[in-house]
Amino acid sequence: MKVIDHINKAKETLISFEILPPLKGKTISSIYTHLDPLMEFKPSFINVTYHRSEHIFKKKVDGTFEKVEVRKRPGTVAICAAIMNHYKIDAVPHIICGGFTKRETEDALIDLNFLGIDNVLVLRGDATKNEASFEPEINGNMYALDLLKQVSNLNNGIYLEEDIREGSRSNFCMGVAGYPEKHFEAPNMQTDMDFLKRKVAGGAEYIVTQMFFDNSKYFAFVDACRAEGVNVPIIPGLKPITNKKQLTVIPRTFHVDIPTELSNEILRCKSDEECEKVGTEWLIAQSKELKKAGVPVLHYYTLGKPKVIWNAVKEIV
Repeated sequence: MKVIDHINKAKETLISFEILPPLKGKTISSIYTHLDPLMEFKPSFINVTYHRSEHIFKKKVDGTFEKVEVRKRPGTVAICAAIMNHYKIDAVPHIICGGFTKRETEDALIDLNFLGIDNVLVLRGDATKNEASFEPEINGNMYALDLLKQVSNLNNGIYLEEDIREGSRSNFCMGVAGYPEKHFEAPNMQTDMDFLKRKVAGGAEYIVTQMFFDNSKYFAFVDACRAEGVNVPIIPGLKPITNKKQLTVIPRTFHVDIPTELSNEILRCKSDEECEKVGTEWLIAQSKELKKAGVPVLHYYTLGKPKVIWNAVKEIV
């Protein structure tokens, strides 16, 4: 079932989770171990992130260096198929611009369509560690809007090969990302909103937000979207803080603010266990307020912390 259909048919706030593919060398059982406890909450769908390849330099015997392409977390398409088969729950693969040509993207979309996966979250993706700014692959998509158009074209039976006439049509429900605190590359909130409007006009049926720790920023973002005529469902993305290091890592990596009250409480903690307790309590409070406000879905970024998410969600459902 499509994400938008889950939302439209729901009588109350839904639950969904987001997971990382396992590191190369791990098995699918690591995914099941991660998700098994969370199935208690009957999530409507599971998002699976996509990770572009990276380049590393390996020293050769002669002392020179060889540039090697490495993908540390492969398997998104297969993981989505496994989740749907194992749990009978809809899976939503992320598809990204970075690291993929348009042809590789089309082939991946065809695979997803053949597997009966009819949801995708369309993202530009991040720059690689050695890039000062995002650079697309040669013959790749530069922006999420370009990628959205490619998916939309396939939904209309339009393939990259112009000689394909009356090609079969896919039927993907497309979600996109939204940023309550502005995408860090956007010069201002209005410019960021203009891009979001174009993505919705291009076929996006729902929005999933970047994580935030202050619900007022989510509510303000929703109000701003509605004022601009963006009326698709806006799903809040939620993540717990579990240690002091995250107070600097999260703002630097995800470009979001951590409220003073939360950071002060974390700084007073004497162990990671205490930090985790504070972070869980904050997540519970956030979730309860959002659910009371009638958000369509509570979407949890599990990111290796299923027990923390379980402890929070059990207080909400």
